[in-house]
Amino acid sequence: MSNSESPLPKPQLEPSGITSEQYLEFIPDKLEFYDGYLGYGGKNKIAFQLSVLTNMGLSKALQHTKSSLWIQAIEYYLKQKLETLEAEPEVQQAMLNRLNRALDDLTVVAEYLDQ
Repeated sequence: MSNSESPLPKPQLEPSGITSEQYLEFIPDKLEFYDGYLGYGGKNKIAFQLSVLTNMGLSKALQHTKSSLWIQAIEYYLKQKLETLEAEPEVQQAMLNRLNRALDDLTVVAEYLDQ
């Protein structure tokens, strides 16, 4: 969480608004461009990005990116969480096996739809 007073925006599937407080706190007065990246003038970069995703909606963001990339991101994130899970090794391995099976199925469907 940021050191701010406003809560971070929470992107949903469909577009939604941010508060005027979030706008004032998280949206830069002027975007800067350096070496292919947008600069944020000292503002909270994650909060800015979450604001954009909140306004755009995750469904719309997904429409403009290959599904397989989202699956890769989910795989990376969930496997990292599983590695830090404080559980019996057998439980952790069982969860990893289930995750791998689910990701395999999702990948097949995504590759079919992305063609």
